[in-house]
This record gives sequence, C-alpha cells and structure tokens, in this order.
Amino acid sequence: MFELWTEAVRSIEPLVKPAHRDLWLRPIECVGIDDGRIRLRAPNRYHKEWFEDNFLPSILKDLETRANRVFTVDFEVVEEDAVSAGHVAAGSYRPAASVVGLPAMAPAPDLVSRYTFDKFVVGPTNQFAHAAARMVAEAPASRWNPLFIYGGVGLGKTHLLQAIGHEIHRQHPEWLITFVTCEKFVTDFIGSIRRSSGTSMEDFRARYRTAPDVLLVDDIQFLSNKDSSQDEFFHTYNALHYAHKQIVLTSDKLPAELPGVEDRLRSRFTWGLIAEVETPDLETRVAILKRKAEAEKVNLPDEVALYLAAHLKTNVRELEGALLRLAARASFHGQAISIEVARDALAKMFASAPTGLTIETIQREVAGYFDVKLHDMKGPKRHRAIAHPRMVAMYLARKLTKMSFPEIGGRFGGKDHSTVISAVRKIERLCGEDPTVRSVVGTLEGRLRQP
Repeated sequence: MFELWTEAVRSIEPLVKPAHRDLWLRPIECVGIDDGRIRLRAPNRYHKEWFEDNFLPSILKDLETRANRVFTVDFEVVEEDAVSAGHVAAGSYRPAASVVGLPAMAPAPDLVSRYTFDKFVVGPTNQFAHAAARMVAEAPASRWNPLFIYGGVGLGKTHLLQAIGHEIHRQHPEWLITFVTCEKFVTDFIGSIRRSSGTSMEDFRARYRTAPDVLLVDDIQFLSNKDSSQDEFFHTYNALHYAHKQIVLTSDKLPAELPGVEDRLRSRFTWGLIAEVETPDLETRVAILKRKAEAEKVNLPDEVALYLAAHLKTNVRELEGALLRLAARASFHGQAISIEVARDALAKMFASAPTGLTIETIQREVAGYFDVKLHDMKGPKRHRAIAHPRMVAMYLARKLTKMSFPEIGGRFGGKDHSTVISAVRKIERLCGEDPTVRSVVGTLEGRLRQP
C-alpha cells in the first residue's frame, strides 16, 4: 500500500510548481496505511492545512482509483505534539536576549495595528505568499530564512511583512522585532556617516546588526545603485543570518531582476524562500472591498462591490481608496451607496487612472513614438536623443500610475529617485514653456489613456 501512496503522490508532482512541491508536498510523510485508514504526518499545522486544501483531494482520487476502494485520512502534527510534551519545536529559535539576562519584554514593534493575518484577505493569487508568511511567523529562523516576498505596488506585501511581525511579537513578546523601510535604513546609514563619530556608526550597527531578533525590511529594491548602503546591508544581513535571526524582505521584483544590486546580495536573497504576491482576481477584490467596508462600518451593496472590483483591477490600495471616496461622497450628500452614486462619484477617478496601465506599456509607447530602442531608454546613455524620451516616460509614469519615485527609477535601469524627481519637474516646466513638448506629451498621454 505504501507503493500505491508513493505513486499517487508522484502522479501530481508534474502539475505542481517546484517551489510548492519542495515546500508543501514533500515534507508530508505517510507513516501507515491500515484497513483503509491512511496516517499522515505534517511538520506543523500550516503544512497540514495547505496539503489538505491543495493536494490531498487529487492524491486520494488517484489512490482510490488504483486501489479500487475508499480511504480515510488521519493527520498528526509534529510541532503540536512537541509543544504539548513541553519541548521546543525542532528548528525554532530562541533569541540571545533571553539567555544573557536582558529584560524579558521587548518594546512593541513599530507596526500598523490593522496589518495582521486575520485582516489579510486570502485568494488564489496570494495564497502561497500568505501561507509562507504564516510558516515563518510560526517558526522563525528555521528553514525559510530569508523570506523574500515580491510583487507589484499595493498588492499586500507590506501587510504580510507586518503581519509576520505582529504574530512573532504575540508568540515571543521578549523578542526585539525591527521593522524598517529600506529608504529609512539608507537614511539612517547616511546620517551615521555624516555625524562622523565612531559612536554614531556603532549605534547604527547595534540597532540593525546586534539588537534585532527579527528584521523586517520593506522595499529592498531601494538599495539599487547605492554602493555604500549595499555594502552595509550585506554585513547586516550576514550578521543576522549567521546568528540565526529571521530576515524578511519585500521587493517589487525577483532578486535576479533587481537592477543596480550587487550579485552577492541578490544571491543571499535567494537563500531561503521566495513568494510572489500577484494581482488579485475579481472574487478576491470583492472580498477585500467587503472586508474594508465592514471595518469602516460602510454599508456596501454586493452589486456596488462588484462594480468597483470590475473597474479597479491592479491595486488593492486604489480599490480601498475608491471605497472610502465613495463612502465620503455618499455621506456628504446624505445618500445611500448605490450603483448610480458609485458611477457618479468615481467617474472622474476612473477617467484619470487607466486600469491595467503599467510602466512597461508607457516605456514601449514612448520609445515607439521617439523611435528609440527600449533597452537604451532603460540604460545609462545620456545624450539628448535618449535622455529626453526617458524623461517624458518617467513623467508619464508618475502621472498615470501609482508608482513612487524610487519604484519608477528601478524600472528605468535602477535610476536613483532623485533622477526621476528631476525628470518629472523638467517635463512639467517644459510643458508650461514649450508648446511642442506640451503637444507631444499630450498626444502620448491620450494614446495611453485609450482603453
């Protein structure tokens, strides 16, 4: 019977992504099959739940076809058994702070209170990232270190990052959890250099290398083209990783695709687990709206939630912002929220924010108009024939998308955010002074706004 189980598992392996196969499928052990009862063992309850939801039905169907009988399944969870017996689960980490006699309670982490796991709406496009985040929160600094979460703007990366911090703090209140944006890390590093005293740098390194039991860094792509900051973060990463401290990073793209980031850092970002947060599907967008409406005590009819979700497809923040704008408009006029009110309140928003428009689309449109190569516009060339189209593309990207200056710079070969700010201001000035530039930018914007 064990052979039949093994064959049934192998039958679905070609249909499973390698990352999912290694993380969720192979750790499940079959410890016995007796009289139609299968006994399985999972390392923890998250493995058990993921396996039951995603793999077990297909495996059972194949097994029952092979054996021509029906089976029932019993699960034992190793981690829960270890805890109930008074032991620490294998691979779990206890910080040095509790060993050397430092205070038992660490300060509460600087996290947004609503960014917890119970307030994160799970759907098919973020299920894997959510499960990976729960796994890390349950067993920090074990197998999945670092956890690298990547995806587009406004899709929930920061929510998951902070949810990990909240959950670890709940389970281990004595641990010091440090949450920082990458921009803040760089700013603190530069500030410590400018103060030019040995104690300033010592304080900085104590804050980031020595003190944290968990380091959560948001938007790691901000390290792009910052050589000194990259070197400092490299040593920070090494110090924490070798001390078995949990590291979680978010980014707008895969490590291999991060422009202007050293190979040694990109390599380390892949040491643990990589999880993608993708654009939510329609049902998930509706669920997000309903959850937000409930939290804000807004009466949102199902048909209005569907209307908003159908029109706003790429960004959770934009979706929630539309709901709040609609609620404010309805409240101000003393109206109940309806389809008619929603259409009227959000018509201007829909007109000014083309759905599905990406920086890549803008770059291709601008490159085609000016007859330049796309890779040149993303590259280092500075002569006017390339620099001017690049600035126009940056200006349109800032105007027509929700991307930040650092994020836009990253999509243009890792340009610094100050370069993007300068480009946007220059095109704004030229549009006011030069009718030709104003006409060209207007033509391109019109093309990009077309459905």
